Amino acid sequence: MLCIDSHNNNPYYNLAAEEYFLKNTSGEYFMIWESKPSVIVGKHQNTLSEINYRFNKENGILIARRLTGGGTVFHDAGNINFTFIRNGQPGQLVNFSAFVDPVLKFLRTLGIEATKGDRHEILVNGRKISGNAEHVYKNRVLHHGTLLFHSDLGILNKSIDHRGGKFYDKAVQSNRAGVINLSQCLNNLNVNRFRESFFSYIKDSLRGSDYIPDDFTNSRVVELAGEKYSTWDWIYGWSPDYQFTNEFEHGLFQMKIDFGVHRGIITNSNLTGCSATLNEVNKILIGRRHSEPEIREALRSAGLNENVEEKAFEELVFAFF
Repeated sequence: MLCIDSHNNNPYYNLAAEEYFLKNTSGEYFMIWESKPSVIVGKHQNTLSEINYRFNKENGILIARRLTGGGTVFHDAGNINFTFIRNGQPGQLVNFSAFVDPVLKFLRTLGIEATKGDRHEILVNGRKISGNAEHVYKNRVLHHGTLLFHSDLGILNKSIDHRGGKFYDKAVQSNRAGVINLSQCLNNLNVNRFRESFFSYIKDSLRGSDYIPDDFTNSRVVELAGEKYSTWDWIYGWSPDYQFTNEFEHGLFQMKIDFGVHRGIITNSNLTGCSATLNEVNKILIGRRHSEPEIREALRSAGLNENVEEKAFEELVFAFF
């Protein structure tokens, strides 16, 4: 078992590292890592419906999509992420207990009696401190999870609290649960010491050895992060098809928003309201990305920014999310 203590806090890099080691090597790995403030959605989720788009943008919180399924999670410097990549026999690879149990045993060494939940999460006093997910590739399995140590729970809750219009889709929905920080149970341990202890425990229990990726491997991971994990097409465009509706009103200006999206691209638009230019906007929107820059440009090109004051126009743009 090769054990990687990653000190790169770019979520796109670490998510790419997981895929690279899973698909391009034959070795078994354990990796521990943290992220700058980020929201990570599951592979089969509708990103925009899972996040508070405006809050995250205004607070510099990154949005990412991972390779595994499951629900949305929040990362920051107070959250420890762990990854296992192991070989096995086809049909026997999905085994959450094989990866969650060592984490439970580690927590017990700290005096924390944690338990497994029905969705493979880890609970302390009935509240969630870890979410887990898996992805199978040929005869290999990727298992990863989170450990909330002292995350900013206020930011966490706001970042994944979708505000705005309604999404109609068949995407995987997150199961929101009450969370707690492990630091509330450990008064004499900071996050760095916790991380070091966790890494050492797993490495020793699996008879692992330290591993630092070489320059070639690192360059390939950086390449994958740039070509896939940090791209709009993967983060937003991979979302399942959806229909979006919302309403906007400012003084005498009213608009009902209704449009459909396939792979991030608007395929139909039926904006209605008091402006005669909305038919033009409907035509302009079709074929554009459901992204803030392209929505903003479409509304401006039809002159809607001249119908309302600047502040109200900003509210109109965000009404499309």
